[in-house]
Amino acid sequence: MLNLIDCHTHSNISPDADKNAFTEDMIARARDLGLVAYAITDHCEVSQWYDLEHYGFEDNGYDDYGFDKMFERSMVANTAAKEKFDGKFNFICGIELGQATHDFEIAEKIVADKRLDFVIGSMHKLPNYDDFAFIDYNNYDIPDLMEKYFSEIHKLCKWGKFDVLGHLTYTLRYIEGNFGMKVDLAPYEEIIRDSLKILVENGKGIEINTSGLRQKYGKTFPDLYWVKTFRELGGEVLSIGSDAHSVEDLGKGVADGAEIAKSAGFEYLCHFKERKPVFTKI
Repeated sequence: MLNLIDCHTHSNISPDADKNAFTEDMIARARDLGLVAYAITDHCEVSQWYDLEHYGFEDNGYDDYGFDKMFERSMVANTAAKEKFDGKFNFICGIELGQATHDFEIAEKIVADKRLDFVIGSMHKLPNYDDFAFIDYNNYDIPDLMEKYFSEIHKLCKWGKFDVLGHLTYTLRYIEGNFGMKVDLAPYEEIIRDSLKILVENGKGIEINTSGLRQKYGKTFPDLYWVKTFRELGGEVLSIGSDAHSVEDLGKGVADGAEIAKSAGFEYLCHFKERKPVFTKI
């Protein structure tokens, strides 16, 4: 039996999550699965921190602005759940911090919140681009887009005021998975390796995001190659997350993620409490 964790999930406070993904139902599912640590990490997009009107945009049809309000709702719900399950279940109050590089002042205000146990640093969009989920990749120079993406990841890692880097190869979910365009990561190996080195030097980690296993992409973000590379560079902090946006998807693939971790040379998985790492033998 593996000691499994799921430290990347979204409740219905995240605008793209299932409306029935209530906090207590998510926790109940995590307890049923026997997880040794479980985190809700609702979206907190720095690039959409204020209401739509603040940015002078017309309504784009998506309820994806005003994350200042969503962040507070998440903190209130998660803090209440922590108090309720204290001593009964290892529940973690987290966030997925998107696009910290777009406004470091806002990002640093967010991560300073003492209610937080855990912060995932992610990149869902580039400055002056649509979210990767909404791009028609037939109209883009893919090598140029990938270069810009990994440069922004590098910038995020240099800032480094998060705990683990979220889904390193996230763009492949759409480019390879949805659009069927094969991407060679060899041209970006140097900058990816340097990003991982920066994380290692600063005691930060990466996650094995298992969502790709249940999507067209069919692999984790990142795959074994990059998890092993991180380990070879001296990485010790490794988390696993299903990236579930519903109760049903919670925990999916985390056992596979643990096997990848072991294959890469990891003996321990890491979760966070009060922004401090806690290691559990796999």
